[in-house]
Amino acid sequence: MMQTHKMPILHNHNISIMIEFTARLTAALQQVALALQPGFNSGIELSRPRSEEHGELASNLAMQLAKPLGRKPRDVAQIIIDHIQTDLSLAADIARAEIAGPGFINFHLQPKVLQQVVVEIEQASTAFGNSRAGAGQPMLVEFVSANPTGPLHVGHGRQGALGDAIAAVLTTQGWAVQREFYYNDAGVQIQTLALSVQARARGLKPGDAQWPESAYNGDYIAEIAQAFLARKSVPDDQGRQVAASGDAGDLDNIRRFAVAYLRREQDLDLKTFGIRFDCYYLESSLYTEGRVDDTVRRLQASGHTYEQDGALWLRTTDFGDDKDRVMRKSDGTYTYFVPDVAYHLTKWERGFHRAVNIQGSDHHGTIARVRAGLQAVGLGIPKGYPDYVLHKMVTVMRGGQEVKISKRAGSYVTVRDLIEWSGGVSDGMSEAERAAALQRGRDAVRFFLVSRKADTEFVFDVDLALAQTDENPVYYVQYAHARVNSVFEQWAARAPQDAAQPALLKDADLSLLSAPRERALLLNLAQYPQVLAAAAKELAPHHVAFYLRDLAADFHAFYNAERVLVDDLPLRHARLRLLQAVRQVMHNALAVLGVSAPLRM
Repeated sequence: MMQTHKMPILHNHNISIMIEFTARLTAALQQVALALQPGFNSGIELSRPRSEEHGELASNLAMQLAKPLGRKPRDVAQIIIDHIQTDLSLAADIARAEIAGPGFINFHLQPKVLQQVVVEIEQASTAFGNSRAGAGQPMLVEFVSANPTGPLHVGHGRQGALGDAIAAVLTTQGWAVQREFYYNDAGVQIQTLALSVQARARGLKPGDAQWPESAYNGDYIAEIAQAFLARKSVPDDQGRQVAASGDAGDLDNIRRFAVAYLRREQDLDLKTFGIRFDCYYLESSLYTEGRVDDTVRRLQASGHTYEQDGALWLRTTDFGDDKDRVMRKSDGTYTYFVPDVAYHLTKWERGFHRAVNIQGSDHHGTIARVRAGLQAVGLGIPKGYPDYVLHKMVTVMRGGQEVKISKRAGSYVTVRDLIEWSGGVSDGMSEAERAAALQRGRDAVRFFLVSRKADTEFVFDVDLALAQTDENPVYYVQYAHARVNSVFEQWAARAPQDAAQPALLKDADLSLLSAPRERALLLNLAQYPQVLAAAAKELAPHHVAFYLRDLAADFHAFYNAERVLVDDLPLRHARLRLLQAVRQVMHNALAVLGVSAPLRM
């Protein structure tokens, strides 16, 4: 049986010639299916064959229809091919259609169909692959959303890489995306932070008899205490300076200073990671603006609440939850569930009727209750709002050993650790060397953390991130980009007058690109718009990472099989025009993942 892998088929949202051709072929197959079996509704599947000799697209429609028609699949396949050939416009783009195996139909496209993608890339440039599917509608992507109680850990790093890439992918598809960070700056964690810093300010340390049992033990607590005793100032979320009093007995001042200190540190970590946010939303504002109380009143008015054992409950089972949830405890305080609902109500009321949350898999239990609370308010919020992308944990390996603890954080590995380790940052580096190492580390961390589906556990191998070999996926892809650029540098050195004429390549004859490796590159380039569309639809940026590895592999195979700067000038220029397109698409795809596209390596 011929092996294929499913390729996402999308319609009417992209100018790509490959998407347009696929849509026409799908429509033709649907037409013949209905003619042979009225009422056919199984859907048309097109796949990309794994082997180049099987063409560019394959269909299993004949095998779907054979049983209900009582015919042999290969006979049905011939009927389908005969029908396709009656569509002269479509048939003109198909070099040949062949029956393979038990009844697959393999379609070999005319070279002009694939060669046209080079023109599309030239015209669209950095926008190649983009579509208007989102029609400018607002979309909120919330990610990281860490408590301001310590440095960002590797789990936050995975959220950051996923969230930023998902936001970028959605932007390419025409959504008006807002990146949002929800600060959990209210609750018991903040009190624990304040008490931890106060204990350090009073000269206590972990292990002392009077050290609070629930205190945070990392070295960063001592750093905050030292800055507090030195009466330093740090900016808060509004840019206002929070001055430390230096009084270890002033717990309120310690709390405000510690939160501002850690927020600034998290912001610096995010900047190093290359992540920006459009909005920082404070949990504390839900209380100061009365949104939590208002949410409770609205839920009570909806008729879905009841009182029992002195507590206020929401009947979330009315909306698919496995049990009802306490909203207000018997002591008058609210459960975490209530501000969560209040916060998501603000998303809806701010006009974000599509929203995505990127969170750890430990938040799985909150999904049903938050959605139930939103439906119960009675604003017509759909039951699947918001969308969730849950990621599993990251295990860090270094030197063949699992790394569980960072000295500074006390109990976990930080994002900053991972970036510095993966970039080879070391003491004694010059400022320029350190900046370059941090860029390498950032690229490795961001690429690695989106290179697998979010719901799979990920082992981050620091040694692999440092390796300059084909086994390192980010190095492999970036080296392909740099290698393409080196060809143009060689061309400029060998034929400076030609290289100085941009129009020379625009007029290059693409029909000369007929070698198997050239055709493979053209097909891969043509797939990029569909990859972006699928990544956006599934909220799955790993599709882009997979695509980049495939494109790099096709380029390396082409580079090893064919000379580019041949003496035959028309062929030389055609191949340079192809590589110009390859370089552009690599740059576009790497930018979606927040990874740099180096010119030299």
